[in-house]
Amino acid sequence: MHIIKIDPRALKDNPDDARKSKSTPQGDALLAATIKAVGIIQPPVVSPEADGGNGFIIQAGHRRTRGAIAAELEEIEVIVTDPADDGGAMRSMVENIAREPLNPVDQWRAIERLVALGWTEEGIAAALSLSVRQIKKLRLLANVLPAMLDQMAKGDMPDERQLRTIAAASIAEQKEVWKAHKPKKSETTTWWSVANGLSKTRMYARDASFDDELAQAYGIAWVEDLFAPADEDSRYTTDVEAFLGAQQEWITNNLPKNGMITESNNWGQPELPKKAERVYGKPKKSDCTAMYLDRDGKVQSVVYRMPEPKAAKGKGGDGGAVAPAQRPDVTQKGQDMIGDFRTDALHEALQRAPIEDDTLMALLVIAFAGQNVRVDSGSGNTGSFRSQIAPHAANLVDETGNLAFDTDTLRVAVRSVLIEVLSCRRNMSNSGIVSRIAGTVVGADSFLPNMGTGDFLLCLSRQALEAACADTSVLPRNKVRDTRAALVEHFQEERFVHGSALFAPEANELADWKAHNEIVEDEDATDADGSVEHPEEGDIDPDAVSEGFREAAE
Repeated sequence: MHIIKIDPRALKDNPDDARKSKSTPQGDALLAATIKAVGIIQPPVVSPEADGGNGFIIQAGHRRTRGAIAAELEEIEVIVTDPADDGGAMRSMVENIAREPLNPVDQWRAIERLVALGWTEEGIAAALSLSVRQIKKLRLLANVLPAMLDQMAKGDMPDERQLRTIAAASIAEQKEVWKAHKPKKSETTTWWSVANGLSKTRMYARDASFDDELAQAYGIAWVEDLFAPADEDSRYTTDVEAFLGAQQEWITNNLPKNGMITESNNWGQPELPKKAERVYGKPKKSDCTAMYLDRDGKVQSVVYRMPEPKAAKGKGGDGGAVAPAQRPDVTQKGQDMIGDFRTDALHEALQRAPIEDDTLMALLVIAFAGQNVRVDSGSGNTGSFRSQIAPHAANLVDETGNLAFDTDTLRVAVRSVLIEVLSCRRNMSNSGIVSRIAGTVVGADSFLPNMGTGDFLLCLSRQALEAACADTSVLPRNKVRDTRAALVEHFQEERFVHGSALFAPEANELADWKAHNEIVEDEDATDADGSVEHPEEGDIDPDAVSEGFREAAE
């Protein structure tokens, strides 16, 4: 056995190597980076070719050899040994089976040892192909109480959240908690109890409204949470009193006009003055602002409105006698009668009066915004149906209550109403066959997504999957999952829409719907003399009425 230097590219792989599975690209990149930084620590073992060749066969160290080639090393040291009778098959098997990965606790301690020997965090990160943040995280874990580390080295590991809480506590705090929760022999640790005993309320810098100057004034020192995602501000403090004090001072210094400082109740909502009405829309100049701290210590603000002051009862402004209550011009019963009169007149006008087509569409939008309308919408918008439609309806009316709009505004309003009303979802918002008819009319089939995905094809039976293969180059497999996988791969480049998803309703379904909803002439709509009531010919302007209304009038 002796050591020589050789070009790693001249070494040949051992056909009897036990490890046939390829390593991950990440692992190979890490190995190449460490070799480039510190070289090969353990030289590969090689033996001369047994068939009279002048080359060398790798017995142990195939990945190290490939890593040296990736690191562009011209020469490496290798240990030359005599070839084994079995070609090194048993030696390769023993080496790979007996290998054990480095214990996580040993990794933490090893990094501390490297630092003690003069290595910088940046140098360790470069040698191990890790980020500096990861090295700092491991160094933080090395500050865990040694007794806890010994327990973790046995394989009794907490989860990451628990480990984060433990590592953030001081050694003295860890010692006290460990004394109370240390497990007995042959038992595992209840790490959630340990973490719970060390947990502290954290107030994060990203939730702070105050600046660094105010933070220094309150003695707030930010600590970085090395376990948090790297793309977010993870600084925090456990000095809750100082954090909340700085937030309160910031509110005091930035309180707007007509503003007040309040507190949150048990449900996290601000305590507003009595009879105050919270404003969710656009505030007025006379509205007030309440600022408060929520449960996370964030500054929140709400706008509220106080009711108009009522006129003082009793004596008038001139000290005279109390004015007698005046009876309203119309009583409540009279208002009810007016409501009936208006409704009958409105319905008769809608039936008989000439109305332009665009006016009809605008009135339809406005009608859907009525407070007596309820629609279970399938659009997914939050809030009630009326709250989604009312802005479009208000946009069609001017300040005098008359219709005022252009064609584009009307078109957007009508489309919005249709979107909110029509739904094919299989829940309470389902519009039924009318949504299928609407989809056919507007050509919604062309907007259906590609259904050739694993999630949808998993819902199809064997017969349906084989039918989907008919118009493709995919042949049905013996196993359903193989057919499904082949279809998924095929439809990555093409679009697939299952026939049952098309909008056109079945002919018999459409016929049943039309028959069930056939218009039957109302026999009760007769005049006092028994004749059916018809509108007078002069009451209708044929040129201004739509075709449907003209047919109804005739």
